[in-house]
Amino acid sequence: MAHISDIKLIRTDTTLDLSQKAEKGMTSPLILPSLLYTSCLSSLVPSSPVGLIVIALVPKKKEKKKNRKKKRRKFSELNEMKIMVAVKRVVDYAVKIRVKPDKTGVETSNVKMSMNPFCEIALEEALRIRESGLAKEVVAVSVGPAQCTDTLRTALAMGADRAVHVDSGGAEVAPLSVAKILRGLVQSEQPGLLILGKQAIDDDCNQTGQMVAGLLKWPQGTFASKVVLDKEKQKATVEREVDGGIETICIDLPAVITTDLRLNQPRYATLPNIMKAKSKVIKKVTPQELNVELKPDIEIVQVTEPPKRKAGVILSSVDELIDKLKNEARVL
Repeated sequence: MAHISDIKLIRTDTTLDLSQKAEKGMTSPLILPSLLYTSCLSSLVPSSPVGLIVIALVPKKKEKKKNRKKKRRKFSELNEMKIMVAVKRVVDYAVKIRVKPDKTGVETSNVKMSMNPFCEIALEEALRIRESGLAKEVVAVSVGPAQCTDTLRTALAMGADRAVHVDSGGAEVAPLSVAKILRGLVQSEQPGLLILGKQAIDDDCNQTGQMVAGLLKWPQGTFASKVVLDKEKQKATVEREVDGGIETICIDLPAVITTDLRLNQPRYATLPNIMKAKSKVIKKVTPQELNVELKPDIEIVQVTEPPKRKAGVILSSVDELIDKLKNEARVL
């Protein structure tokens, strides 16, 4: 039974319709004749000979529910961070590379293409951060020709929420141009974290992550082998591999992180997710919309295959080995 302090007494000279009760915020109303009200509750308020008395019980449990809703809103506000992941379309790592006959580059026609392995690691790390509740959305972006949409659909099948394709129109895109494009996308998407692979296996430049961090003036954690986020302090702890071992750094968010091989093991895209990814819409953006001019910074003069390795020779004695090293290899 409700306590006396929880009872609202509303005296009316005429009957109250349901709309008036709703306006007064009454719950479970009890309408009693004023005579009954006088005889039962004469000790509370003066009696009234006419009209109706509406007694509305207001339990305190509803106030607790409101407080719970407020707490849930505050908790959800902590999970508003967005993560952007840059992925690149490259020749599959298992394909044997062939140089074009005119030596202007590597043969890419009729060759299996796939996502850069370091980019797969970056995407996997972003998905794990989202699954842990520290981020709400993962956006995959790619810069290149129209075929890059296949790589983005792979990212969507792995678990990315959205995808953005910056169409370069078949032009060669240098790392600095990619960094400028990523800067424009970051300014429009406003992510709290930008994750890239430390390098691509086609050109091995290892430049884009550092360049975009410099353009954005964000802190960077390169060659990451472990990433731990602290949303309350808005910091990221990154363990990175250096020549002397493992270096641990703490950087403020938003930040740029480039991933190394030992950070994680990327997941495989399941068949149902692959089928769903085919119907998802990929946002199209041009470099001109991001105020970026694509111009080659480097001119490729010639591409040649490395010299073929000679067959090994079995030597019969140590003296013959020393002779070979001195006279043929000329290393002694």
